[in-house]
Parts: sequence; C-alpha cells; structure tokens
Amino acid sequence: MMITYRVAAQYLLEHVDNPLILTTAPEVDELIDALQRSSAGCNLAQLHSLDRSVLPSGSPDHELLVGVDGGRGVGVLAFMDDGNWTTLGDDIGRDEVGYSIVGHLTEFPERSEIPLDLLREAVKEFCASGGRRPACVNWQLPGCW
Repeated sequence: MMITYRVAAQYLLEHVDNPLILTTAPEVDELIDALQRSSAGCNLAQLHSLDRSVLPSGSPDHELLVGVDGGRGVGVLAFMDDGNWTTLGDDIGRDEVGYSIVGHLTEFPERSEIPLDLLREAVKEFCASGGRRPACVNWQLPGCW
C-alpha cells in the first residue's frame, strides 16, 4: 500500500503562485533529483504540509527547507514551527554553508549537511507524518538564525 499525502513545494519561480504538490514518495524523490541537478542559485525548496493548520493570517504554521548540493552528494534541512532547527551532520563540514531558492541565499550553520539518502528519508518522513519534524535525523538549534 502506497502512503499518500499533500505537501506544497516551491523551488522555482513558477511555483511562487502555483506550488508543486507532492503526494507520494516517488514524487519526493523526483523533487530531490531535480534539486540535485539544479544550479547553485536554485538548489533549495520550501515545503509545507497541507495537512496542518494555517495561522489566522492564512500562512502555514510550519516550514521545511530542503537543500541539495548535487556535486558533493549532501544536503541540508531546516524545520520551523515553534522554533528553528537545522540538521546536524556527523563531520566538521564546511564553514560557510549556503543554499538558494530562486536566487535568494539562505545560510546554514557549520555541520548542518547530511548524506542525501538520509535527507530523502527525512523529507519522506515529514510528508508522511503530516508535517512533523523528522526524527530520523539529528537536529541543532542554529545560532545564526
């Protein structure tokens, strides 16, 4: 049985007014593959579960950022709801970690990058859980946010 869900994804200019809707794990893989092939100016996606409530303003009450560095085979996640979290990788990592959505750079803390297979697992967990912070990865409270 295939698990289905509804998650809005934005990573291209065309998604600003018309988000890509992810409904299955293969579609999550397609998104991550697309980010992996993307240029450095467009290697970050913003995800919102459509299964969660919205704020009185109509804005989502949460967000998952998914960044992929295809050349290095790593990626980064940031999760926001009642706090801000970024993934915590196992090694020292780069001093300056940056990913971009539609040309807008977002900086991440050192040691925030994780292997792509773990990133895929975490994004699928976020989608299948109705937008909760994935438990399959380690998290850190970023000092720079």
